[in-house]
Amino acid sequence: MSPSPLVPAPARPAAVVNEEIRTLWLDPRVRLSAEGRARYEVLVAEWTRAVAAERACGEIDVAA
Repeated sequence: MSPSPLVPAPARPAAVVNEEIRTLWLDPRVRLSAEGRARYEVLVAEWTRAVAAERACGEIDVAA
């Protein structure tokens, strides 16, 4: 049986996605790369969904 398209895949925690965004921007080549910019936009959208889901569940971990 194939998975339902209405059931979203489990989201990664916002902190994990945020770390990937930070790592992406540490690469100086990314700022000039269209591919890097596209990856950044995907990650920001994923991070936004993760934060919203965590807030809805009350699972926000505020890092210092």
